[in-house]
Amino acid sequence: MDTAFASFVATGLADARFSLLDVGCSGGIDPRWRAFGPALRALAIDPSVPECERLRRAETNRDVEYVTAFVAPTSATRIDVERGQASPLIFRIRDRLSCMRTYELRRERLEAAGTEDKLGHNAWEKTQLADPARPVVVTDLLAERGWTDLDYLKIDIDGSDFDILQTFDNRFGALGVLGVQLEVNFVGTGSDSEHAFHNTDRFMRRQGFDLFRLDVRTYSSRALPARYVWPTPAETVSGRPFQGEAYYARDIDSPGLDLAKRAKLAAIFSLWSVPDMAAELLVQDRADLSTLFDVDHGLNLLALQAQADRGTRLGYQAYMRTFEQDVPSFYRREGNIGLAERLGAAWQAFRKPRP
Repeated sequence: MDTAFASFVATGLADARFSLLDVGCSGGIDPRWRAFGPALRALAIDPSVPECERLRRAETNRDVEYVTAFVAPTSATRIDVERGQASPLIFRIRDRLSCMRTYELRRERLEAAGTEDKLGHNAWEKTQLADPARPVVVTDLLAERGWTDLDYLKIDIDGSDFDILQTFDNRFGALGVLGVQLEVNFVGTGSDSEHAFHNTDRFMRRQGFDLFRLDVRTYSSRALPARYVWPTPAETVSGRPFQGEAYYARDIDSPGLDLAKRAKLAAIFSLWSVPDMAAELLVQDRADLSTLFDVDHGLNLLALQAQADRGTRLGYQAYMRTFEQDVPSFYRREGNIGLAERLGAAWQAFRKPRP
């Protein structure tokens, strides 16, 4: 995780805050956002009582608040904890996956396990939970807290994510939202109401957002399990595309973004490991952004981030010259991939930010 550029941008924001809403904060706020330092303020929501208590005890930023609650499209919605908030289709396909067979094998142990172990297996429903009859409506909660400005929204609640997303219909502009991170499903029936990527993508584009990064997680069948990617049973190294993470943002030429918003948008791109878009924004708005920070230094930091998988450390101008010279380093060499290169690629994949 490369946070150097975002931390540099944060030093130029003066009194501007970076406002984050994390819906489904089990495991904590993504550490990348700590790059904004004291400028960070966050509202984080999760239904697990012990997890929110743990996060409150560990939190050092007084402007980060944890709310223990389920979320729903309306306050009258009642959450079915037994079935969760996922669609019937997701449940049918999920039960065929190898990770669910592992859950079955571990079920008895998980029932007696501690909260940390349960959450590590994404078995949040086995922890002490908030009242399912009293969910919060996220947009109402923002209004209650007096939040009229929001830079970043993340939704990952293992179920009714699309229902919650739709409560922001035509509200992103008024709130000034720059980036939205969403868990998406790559299975579906084609219905225009289900939580599937095709619906999420259409909705976000109608709101004026473009897709800048898409992470795909594959899951193997229990009929022939593949190796798990992580130390817990979840995604596998091969299998069908089942779920993923979609990252949407305003494009760099979106109208109505003030100077601080444009600087924060550049930082978001960098923290998403999309430094080229951050660089494009800096080049485009050099004159304005130079009143906040040294644009040339910012471009140098982004160039270093772009070279993380190469071992070179060229500044921005030198890096661009090598591209204009069409040098071999911009291509994978021909022939078999050597062990060192394969290990380097594996290490970069391991270091890649995960949701």
